Amino acid sequence: MSGVSDVSAFLQSLAVRCVELLGVSAAGVLLADSEGELRLVASSGEHTWVLDLYALQQEQGPCLDCYRSGAAHTNIAIGGLEAATLWPEFSTRAREAGFEMTQVLPLRQGDQMLGTLNLFQAKPQVLSPDEVALAQALADVAAIAIVQRRSLERSETERDQLQQALTSRVVIEQAKGVLAERWKCTVDEAFGALRGHARANRLRLAECARQVVAGELDREAIRRP
Repeated sequence: MSGVSDVSAFLQSLAVRCVELLGVSAAGVLLADSEGELRLVASSGEHTWVLDLYALQQEQGPCLDCYRSGAAHTNIAIGGLEAATLWPEFSTRAREAGFEMTQVLPLRQGDQMLGTLNLFQAKPQVLSPDEVALAQALADVAAIAIVQRRSLERSETERDQLQQALTSRVVIEQAKGVLAERWKCTVDEAFGALRGHARANRLRLAECARQVVAGELDREAIRRP
């Protein structure tokens, strides 16, 4: 996948497929951010009342419990005593939205929780063990897509950092050569002077070197070795 938008589109498509394959009314993928809060990243629909239910589960609801425990919550009767006791506000608002059942499957990488797949049903119909297994398989596919994208992002970041380090190193070597030639000194002496000037003026060594090479820094401003 070439970008974040590709993953978002894939997860959006996966949410729609959940509705089609499992016969549920709505599906959403929620991922944990750096602070551990669940955020909706894909939904089978854009109805405000459904999006509100996903947002509410940052505070309470089966998604939050699933994320914290790593365990699936399946065939939850939204109007039942358990849901009303554990998640009173979620239960009330879900029923007002016309839902009777909900399912939550974990998205994980090994032992690390990434988020959840949340399914809503307008009819009080339980999912069979095979359907629950299919829902978990779809959640696993979503997790794989997310992990692959994050791995690619890390590789791109590391590559950029390496390229920046190499570029900085080349510029520093060039600046050392320029100063050594001007002052008729060794490159080690030139480097010591360059580094001292950068420290004294709170400049990045690479930026100081760039100014020397570009002729933007007066050589007399640098203390000769």
